[in-house]
Amino acid sequence: MSTMGLIGLLVAFAGVVVSVVCLLAGYVMSRKKESHTGEMLMWGGHVAAIVSALALTLCCGILVYCFFSGDVSIEYVLNQRSDASGADAWLYKLAGLWAGRQGSLLFWAWLIAVFNAVVAIRNLKGLHKLDSMALMVAQLVLAAFVGVLLFSESNMPFTVTPMRYFTSDGQLTAAASMLGMNTLLEHWAMAIHPPTLFVGYAGLTIPFAFAIGALIVNDSSKEWVIRSQRYALFSWLFLGIGIGLGAVWAYVVLGWGGYWGWDPVENASLLSWIVGVALIHSFTVYRQRGAFKRWSVMCACLTFAFVIVGTFISRSGLVQSVHAFEGDPVSLVLFGVLIVASLVVGIVGLVIRRKSFGPSENGNDEVESMVSRDAAYYFNNVIMVVFAILLAYLTIASALPSWLPFGGQQVSTGTFDAIARPLGIIYLAILAVCPLLGWRRTQGKQFIQRAKVPGICALVLFALLMVYFVTYLVPTYNDNLAYYMSQAYTAEGLVHDESAVEMLSTLQPSWYYLGLTVLGLLVASLLFFNSLFMIGRAIATYKNAHSCSLGSALVAMVTRRASAFGGFIAHLGMAVILVGLIGSSMYVTERVSYVEYDEETDVAASDITIQDFTLTYTGNEVVQDPNGDDIFYRVFFDVYRDGNFVGSVDPTVQFVQSTQQQKLIASVIGFPTEDLFVVYRGMSTDGELAMDVRVNPLITQVWAGFFLLMAGVIVATVGGRGASRKLSAKNEPAQQAASEASDVSETSEASDDVLND
Repeated sequence: MSTMGLIGLLVAFAGVVVSVVCLLAGYVMSRKKESHTGEMLMWGGHVAAIVSALALTLCCGILVYCFFSGDVSIEYVLNQRSDASGADAWLYKLAGLWAGRQGSLLFWAWLIAVFNAVVAIRNLKGLHKLDSMALMVAQLVLAAFVGVLLFSESNMPFTVTPMRYFTSDGQLTAAASMLGMNTLLEHWAMAIHPPTLFVGYAGLTIPFAFAIGALIVNDSSKEWVIRSQRYALFSWLFLGIGIGLGAVWAYVVLGWGGYWGWDPVENASLLSWIVGVALIHSFTVYRQRGAFKRWSVMCACLTFAFVIVGTFISRSGLVQSVHAFEGDPVSLVLFGVLIVASLVVGIVGLVIRRKSFGPSENGNDEVESMVSRDAAYYFNNVIMVVFAILLAYLTIASALPSWLPFGGQQVSTGTFDAIARPLGIIYLAILAVCPLLGWRRTQGKQFIQRAKVPGICALVLFALLMVYFVTYLVPTYNDNLAYYMSQAYTAEGLVHDESAVEMLSTLQPSWYYLGLTVLGLLVASLLFFNSLFMIGRAIATYKNAHSCSLGSALVAMVTRRASAFGGFIAHLGMAVILVGLIGSSMYVTERVSYVEYDEETDVAASDITIQDFTLTYTGNEVVQDPNGDDIFYRVFFDVYRDGNFVGSVDPTVQFVQSTQQQKLIASVIGFPTEDLFVVYRGMSTDGELAMDVRVNPLITQVWAGFFLLMAGVIVATVGGRGASRKLSAKNEPAQQAASEASDVSETSEASDDVLND
């Protein structure tokens, strides 16, 4: 198996090299009027790219086969195999492919190859120069990945398992039997989380490749944006899904009660997602108005660079994380070079093509007024890029020299929150107002006319949220302030608990903390109803213009105006997420309890009380998994709210005997406006039950908003394809052009502003 895998990597690398050489030579010859030879070479380059994808598919297939068959002749398989049993065991076996550094690099390379093969197959029919050069750039990126896999011993996924791991009769030694997948990774969300992220990472190579390809062929038209926009949306969608799945895993497995802790690897995944927001909005302006040309090219380069920065953070060993890969100097060099190269090639290309990619003659690149949609797009993009740079800097601050700001320090969660919260609210405020503004300059009467109805509705929603704020959030804040004050200091005023002191610092000053909440709720209300109004207005405009039913108008929006329609759904989701983030990150109630327990009578001495919840101990059990290695220690509590029974919880500690690892499995009872989150941390040295209980308000809104956000991106990504395929099948391009021209003539200027956003 090891030999077959090595051969697969050799074929893949050879295919990549042949592909790059043929594509470059073909492009040069085509410019010298040797079109036939150039086309043949470029055709060969496309075929070689497909061969590379097939070879890497074989490599991944070999590892998957070994994981499922139990073949441990490859050292990587031995180190990452799972011995889990049950319905999800197959998923954990499959997850071994991307569980470790070597396998995840191979998996990532395979995904890049698949995306490249898609570009190659779609371009074989016409051999467009732009697509060919984009493919060449993407293949160069793939060459770096495959080269590291093939020529770096520490990253080779097909190293033969050393004989020291086997006994004389061919069985694994006792020490080798303890090797395997980290038990923390054996969760359905964590098994799916990495591949969705890798799909996003690999896919964002394509917009970068098309941006550089456009510079190479000197094509400043919107063609490269049109060809790469769906790849960008698709990749950004999978990045979002991956981040969401990681949040689910952190919420129920790590046992700390939250879904985001500004961990370095969490930050790494967020970096490219944030800059991807700027990229998608830049593409919108480029495609519609021919503006932001240089900015769009640099955004594509920055997005790809931040993909590599994120990977650099998680694989370089510079920072410590609960789910970072082991540090590797070869990966450090590879990703460092890719980061620098992706930025330098974009800057140099724009300098060389400064005339072609300079400001357009119609002045669309100029921001005439700060109160315009152009300015809103510009500032949104700037905020996202600045935030990504700050986040990256603070994430690696501990590895920086001490003379730099925060150098050599582990930046606290409170510091990240202090930066992210106001920036996020400002960004969403601009997002809320942007669709109401006009291009170049906003007319006051027009703005008031557009903002009147959603503004009134937003004020009504804001009033309702303020009732919740006054009756629930403010009392929760005061209780938390008093609790952490009592924990932080002794009666004599001396520091008793450093963590409580840190929590107090994040909760104060009160006027700022509560004021930021009020501002956030106001922005969420405005964004929610502005987005909802834009959706309704777009549907109504189309319905009136075409005299069709409401259902037909809705279908038309999805098929013809999918980008705008999906965008407004995504904005709607962001409004809901903002409300959820405020409650579930700023107003969490946590109580750590040590409950006295009598093992002989199996009775707890007291109940656990938090807010209006009471938890009563009812029993425990110890269960051994069929694999004979995992032991589950589970405790049971009945939960009462204001004296009424609302359910039971069974938080669990999973202990793996062979590796001496443990995993905390939380038990959660969900309510419409909050979650009761219960973690059992085991028995203390004094024979007490160590319990961590939290009330997480509005966390359901986080998941619901995330679902809306992803749904909007899906609509924007895949919408319209069905209609296009149908028209193509009928072979009626002229009719389609006439139909689109009719659509434009029949809609008003106001509706164009809505539909073209």
